[in-house]
Amino acid sequence: MRLPGSYFLQNLVERRDLLYQLVRRDFERRFVGSFGGWMWGLVHPLVLLVSWVFVFQLCFRVQPTSPLAQNYPLYLFSAQLPWMLFSDSVLRAAPSFVENRNFITKTVFPVESIPVSIFLSSAIQHAMGMVVLLLAMVFWEGRISMWLPMLAPAFALLALFSVGMGWIVASLHVFLRDTAQLVSVVMTFWFWFTPIFIEESMVPENLRFLLRLNPMAHFVGIYRQCVLGTAAPNLEQFGLAAASAVGVFVLGGLVFRRLRPGFADVL
Repeated sequence: MRLPGSYFLQNLVERRDLLYQLVRRDFERRFVGSFGGWMWGLVHPLVLLVSWVFVFQLCFRVQPTSPLAQNYPLYLFSAQLPWMLFSDSVLRAAPSFVENRNFITKTVFPVESIPVSIFLSSAIQHAMGMVVLLLAMVFWEGRISMWLPMLAPAFALLALFSVGMGWIVASLHVFLRDTAQLVSVVMTFWFWFTPIFIEESMVPENLRFLLRLNPMAHFVGIYRQCVLGTAAPNLEQFGLAAASAVGVFVLGGLVFRRLRPGFADVL
């Protein structure tokens, strides 16, 4: 039996030109009319980074003991990038089917490609942030981690996880218009329960099971180890991240396939 996700991936490969146009349209629309253009995609995460370093390191005196946290801004930035890619993709995917209702109701259109295009558009900004992070690594640390190539499979797994989650929330939002607002609330809680500012040892021991159940905690850990570490990424973290990514991707495909026939009637 073919997995639901494989069907969508096959269609997207066959329609790569359409996907390219969707990604280009989404990326340009985010910055159209602004003087800074795509540069705002770098300014926003950098301003957040400076703010977080000021609050958590200078004011709250947060200083993880992990060897990866010797340079706290790099430690923070390497976790901020995967989180922002995920959250931006899911938050913008939630209302995407409703916002593109004309495509869905009036044309034969591969609706499943919309959350994918949103993720890929966000990935452009993510890539720019990664370039800044690596340049900062060279400037401050004078090195690039030998485990950096392991970011490729980590990014692929994060793509599956984000797209699967995007399919779920976008499909539900067609029928339950409070979904996008609910997703925003959930993302706020999810953010603070992900060890971006801190390390696992700083979480009370009786609550650490929440980190193990949090897929983004694993992705953040993998990113940090690949960018900052001198040892191989944790294989257990990779396994848990892979299981979460594939599971959510398949679940997203099932939810979308189950709800897709009713889109036109509701929209």
